[in-house]
Formats: sequence, structure tokens, C-alpha cells
Amino acid sequence: QVQLVESGGGLAQAGGSLRLSCAASIRTFSTYGMGWFRQAPGKVRDFVAVISGSGGSTEYADSVKGRFTISRDNAKNTVYLEMSSLKPEDTAVYYCAATKYYTLRLVQSAYEYWGQGTQVTVSS
Repeated sequence: QVQLVESGGGLAQAGGSLRLSCAASIRTFSTYGMGWFRQAPGKVRDFVAVISGSGGSTEYADSVKGRFTISRDNAKNTVYLEMSSLKPEDTAVYYCAATKYYTLRLVQSAYEYWGQGTQVTVSS
């Protein structure tokens, strides 16, 4: 059974940094595009970043471009989200997800597997 387990969330000050990790129990991990999404209280879940299976292609939401970096280690079946220059509006539950269809990377329904989420809270 496939599982995605996020970790690394918590409380940070505005301007600070956090690093999220997502460990995936997917046998063919390197064939999956991996995305990060977030859902703030009272809002819909939004795209944050995505990385291709090889790690050679990435894409970011405009709101996090230049502040967040997505990366992956296929040997460890893990994807990361380095978050810096955090803002209070980054406060949300962050989810990682896996998709076989990188061409549909911005479509949430294209993601087959989802983690349970990790809370990130940024105080001003």
C-alpha cells in the first residue's frame, strides 16, 4: 500500500525558514512527479510546487517563487520543500502528492496519492 508521510512542519517566525520532507513508499518513485499543495483555513487547497520524476523539471506558484525550493532524492524516496522568507500568509496545512502524469501536474485530480498533511504556522 502506497503511503506518503510528511514531516517538518511547525511554527516559524516571519522571515524564517522550514524544511518539509515527504517520504514515499512507492516502489517506482522516480517515475512519479511529486507535488506540494497547501490549504489555509477557510480556503481551497492550492498548488505550491512540483518536481518531475528525474528532478530535472520544477514549477512553482507565483506566490512562493524565489522563496521555496522543491527537490527530491530518489535513492531515499523522499521529496523536500525548502521554505525561506516565510510570511504569515504561508500558514497552511501542506500536503505532498504523487502523480504519474507530469503533463497534468497542475491538476489536483491527476495526483493518485496524497499524504496526511503537516501544519505550517508562520507568526508575524
